[in-house]
Amino acid sequence: MQVILHAGAHNTDDERLVRCLLKNRDDFLKRGISVPRPTAYRRLIRDVLHAMEQGPLAMDARETILEEVLDGADHPDRVLLSNENFFSVPKVAINKGVFYPGAEVKLARFCQLFDQDNVELYLAIRNPATFLPAVFDQAPTPDFLDFMGGADPRHLRWSELFTRLRQAVPNVPIHVWCNEDSPLLWANLVREMAGLEHNEKITGGFDLLSEIMSKDGMQRFRGYLKKHPNMNEMQKRRVIAAFLDKFALDEELEQEVDLPGWDDAMIDSLSDIYDEDVYDISRIPGVTLIEP
Repeated sequence: MQVILHAGAHNTDDERLVRCLLKNRDDFLKRGISVPRPTAYRRLIRDVLHAMEQGPLAMDARETILEEVLDGADHPDRVLLSNENFFSVPKVAINKGVFYPGAEVKLARFCQLFDQDNVELYLAIRNPATFLPAVFDQAPTPDFLDFMGGADPRHLRWSELFTRLRQAVPNVPIHVWCNEDSPLLWANLVREMAGLEHNEKITGGFDLLSEIMSKDGMQRFRGYLKKHPNMNEMQKRRVIAAFLDKFALDEELEQEVDLPGWDDAMIDSLSDIYDEDVYDISRIPGVTLIEP
């Protein structure tokens, strides 16, 4: 069985991806793809992984979890799970100068739990210039320096996280994309997680686009698709980019950054570092960077 884990990161899709997967739940099940409801597995898996800190895994742990999680699905070929809090809650997303400290331990335990299955990890990343303020807003501390644990934001690297994950679970394929590219990749991400071909139809392939584009723009976009039904995936992405350039809702795309000591130079520096970091990620063996 293929076990597909989407683990965030925080403040990327804001549960949109799992909602889109659930829209396709019945159709996917006919193809042997199970999309369990998050309430059936998030707390359960969290508690099992926590119990593994205290002692060995129970012999029937996997079967017990699948019985709860699959909700009547009969031996699916693929199970799609999503939890942006899998690695941690937002308040400890940054610690010891790294993203998600201990993430490699949790993923290794997850793979131990599903050692009879083929596990794959899907993870979106985001420019630290906007990611850090977003997770800080969700943390209980009012002090950004305290939240960062004294770390310099310019020293954080997503590639460091993926290096740790690869070292812990070298046989687990990892798929990563930039949240900034999600509007162009959305339908493809759903298909990738479900193991579908690029041209297969899904429900909700333009859900994210409809939230960041004007109604008039979406109407024109859908009209354009009807007039050009034979476009391939790359052509669709170019069309989406063109429509976003003209009809995007600025208030949905722009985020005001208000942190002590952060000016335009700081944001530009973090953005440049992020671009270099994404390139480094693309060179890590076993990590697939999904790009537009």
